[in-house]
Amino acid sequence: MQYRTLGRTGIKVSPYCLGAMMFGKLANPDHHDCIQIVHKALDFGINFIDTADRYSAGESEEIVGKALKGRRDRIVLATKVHGPMGDDPNMQGNSRRWITSAVEGSLRRLQTDYIDLYQIHRPAPDTDIEETLSVLTDLMRAGKVRAIGSSTFPASEIVEAQWVAERRGLGRFRTEQPPYSILDRDIERDMLPTCQRYGMGVLVWSPLSKGMLTGRYRKGQPLPDSLRVKVFPKQMSDERSLDAIEQLIPIAQGAGLSLTHMALGFVMAHPAVTSAILGPRTQQQLDDLLAGAEARLSDDVLDQIDQVVPPGVDIGVNEANYQPPAVKQASLRRRPIAERNAA
Repeated sequence: MQYRTLGRTGIKVSPYCLGAMMFGKLANPDHHDCIQIVHKALDFGINFIDTADRYSAGESEEIVGKALKGRRDRIVLATKVHGPMGDDPNMQGNSRRWITSAVEGSLRRLQTDYIDLYQIHRPAPDTDIEETLSVLTDLMRAGKVRAIGSSTFPASEIVEAQWVAERRGLGRFRTEQPPYSILDRDIERDMLPTCQRYGMGVLVWSPLSKGMLTGRYRKGQPLPDSLRVKVFPKQMSDERSLDAIEQLIPIAQGAGLSLTHMALGFVMAHPAVTSAILGPRTQQQLDDLLAGAEARLSDDVLDQIDQVVPPGVDIGVNEANYQPPAVKQASLRRRPIAERNAA
């Protein structure tokens, strides 16, 4: 296993990061099986694990904590904060009040006294970024957090966070965790160059586009009875994505690869990407993902992929991606009716 530097932190991480979102009641409630998945990944050489307090309401963190007993010091452990952890409206978000409490819960569930990478899971338009960076800086000074990062932040908000950190003398985001795959290439336009400009490490999630790039989802065939279909029905049945998959499969075959391995090789080929997050639900899925670790795409294969999905373009619908208020709220992009005409 090769190792890469996580941004400019000096921390060395594996190009594959084990994502633990599937651990717990969301997908795999068998703790023993999940622990075996973690151990198999570590034995393969992966030293980077990513989870979040929100995953299965903390159960994912509990499983990871149990799996890392006796091995914690050799692992770069990342978790995230932001999502709701209860009915109380203040048990979520990016405020000092919540983060101060949430980090203690994560430390307890993970059975550790420090977190290597603590990430803000989503932006919070109602919270000043200085408020968030201030409490994260305090956590780093207290030794509870080693480095901080963002997840699914628009490029403009990453720039603002970097500016505020410099102006106020606060800790700055060292990493960003965006969605990225052959079908989801919009971040190539602005997000990835922005991260490179600020020396940020990039951990990409959903490199298989929710599993669409496994070959299980084919045009003209019934959708499989999967968790992804139930949670993301629009994305998994998107016609443009399915059309692209039909064109990508022969490219993978011509390269002697499965569609899955070509998809992983694609994200690993981008110079801004530090690690690709693998999110297996079963040991068999992990075995298949790890089997593609040596996949290296040639320029010819990458050129063929570009012909199917142009650089900087999102082909389908990513229902899990962050949607800023200006997109979600019609009132923010529509003038009052009386002001909509030019004359």
